Amino acid sequence: MTSSTSTKTAQAIIGLAIGALALTACGPDTPDPTPTKSASSQPSSASSGGFGGGSSGGDTSTPSSGSSAPASAPASAPAGGGGGAVAKAGQSFKVGQAAQIPFTYGSTSGTIALTVTSIQMGAPSDLDALKLGDQVKGMVPYYIHYSVKNVGTTDLSFSTVDHMKGLLPDGTEAQDLMMIGTFDKCPNDSLPSGFTNGQTAQGCAVSLAPSAAVKVASAEYWGDPFTLGKGITWK
Repeated sequence: MTSSTSTKTAQAIIGLAIGALALTACGPDTPDPTPTKSASSQPSSASSGGFGGGSSGGDTSTPSSGSSAPASAPASAPAGGGGGAVAKAGQSFKVGQAAQIPFTYGSTSGTIALTVTSIQMGAPSDLDALKLGDQVKGMVPYYIHYSVKNVGTTDLSFSTVDHMKGLLPDGTEAQDLMMIGTFDKCPNDSLPSGFTNGQTAQGCAVSLAPSAAVKVASAEYWGDPFTLGKGITWK
């Protein structure tokens, strides 16, 4: 993807848990949520391009909360990704460790090594630009940074790798701030052109802790072939 350095107008949505889960579950064959609020944003960049929430001019953000995360199983995929065991639902990894998984986006399928590289605490003021007001009062954003490496034989250009969410210390889901487009504090975009075997890109997901006293302690990927609450986790 071609990166831009201009500032764009973003948009955000706050929804009830059931509505937020429906929006979070949006994939290539489901409609995008309807934006209602506005904020500022900036596109991402990475070693081979960014990826994640799409590349439209407007951003749609949706907090959500819900079910508990699955019990953890010992990690078996190698930290480097590629050539190791394929991760299974419920498997737990350390932050920085790669999970090799089958990946599908629309009619495109392949194999990727997905790694949560850090879970970074932000400042409540980071949310001011989204103009969500009391809807995020007292909440603290956390930025889940992750990388994806193409370890298969399929060109995954312009695919979207998202479905990453934060988990609170008790294993319940943190609220999501889903982005369609760009957000300067947590840049994300589709995989770039020429994303073939060996190529790596970076992404980011936003989760909201309910207060400064509670942190986002781990992250879950629940994209296909996994499901929400039955994905793979990093902590």
